[in-house]
Amino acid sequence: MVALGAVIGNTIEAGADLGGIAAALILLTPVPLIALVMMAAVMIMAVQWFGSYRWILAVFRWLALVLVVYIVSAVLVHPAAVQAAHAVKLPPVRLGSGYLAMLVALVGATISPYLYIWQTSQEVEEDVSMGRRRLGDRKGTTAAALRSRAGDVMTGMAFSSVVMYCIILSTASTLYPAGVGRLSTAAQAAQALQPPAGPLAGLLFALGVIGVGFLAVPVMTMGAAYVVCDACGWKSGVSARPRDAKQFYGVIAATTVAAVAINFLGANPSHALVVAGVVQGLLAPGLLLLMMLMTNNKKLMGAWSNTRGVNILGWATTALVTAAAVALVVSAAI
Repeated sequence: MVALGAVIGNTIEAGADLGGIAAALILLTPVPLIALVMMAAVMIMAVQWFGSYRWILAVFRWLALVLVVYIVSAVLVHPAAVQAAHAVKLPPVRLGSGYLAMLVALVGATISPYLYIWQTSQEVEEDVSMGRRRLGDRKGTTAAALRSRAGDVMTGMAFSSVVMYCIILSTASTLYPAGVGRLSTAAQAAQALQPPAGPLAGLLFALGVIGVGFLAVPVMTMGAAYVVCDACGWKSGVSARPRDAKQFYGVIAATTVAAVAINFLGANPSHALVVAGVVQGLLAPGLLLLMMLMTNNKKLMGAWSNTRGVNILGWATTALVTAAAVALVVSAAI
């Protein structure tokens, strides 16, 4: 059930990201939106099918640098520092279903099930790339290796949180005061940013949408493939060639086609991203609970079971995420 939900959430998000790429590219080229969606999907799938793990990793690293443009955009809009700091410290809280849906979607975007799957799968890919192809070669770890992985995860999450805040700050500082209403795509947000913040801010925002889309879509489709193959016991990983891992690459192809089809149905990319976030957010409590139980199991973890500090943070996070999910379900049912 969890695997199915993760696949559905990933596919919807991949479709929304493809739509975002196309909508942003329209600002730079007159090619029809659906054609751009299909071109982007073919390019991404070609990289996944024919690129090696090391080559794909290098592409992802360079694409991640595109996220810096959101930070630059936030600086260009000259936000009111005092107001922004106050809003961060004391954000408005409402108990309506709309507010709770966005809260759960935010949880789903930051504590997403695919992140656990992606991180663990990439650890295996990294080991395989270093010649540790057998399961026995990958057993065990060291304190230094765990510190390295923890630093990697914490750095990535901190950077992504800063970028997310800059997106919120740049749009809230310009679009809301200007009275801009509902937006269907991130590209419309880029266009709306131009009058109050200048053409450079709008252009950078659009380039960020394109870069993030090309980074996110393969993560979503490959993440779905890892979930399905791990659940079914099939061989998986970009370190394997398509002929050796047919199911893995078949799932990538199927989810990519489904993601493209979402755009043929005329789905609103922004709304689709929220729906995907809500799906991932509703799955998060169960996965966090399973993770906490596994990481406290000394038979499974041995000397590497959770410390008291990690348990406090982990159980508190699980409780808060569960409370948000339950509140959304209750508010929707009333």
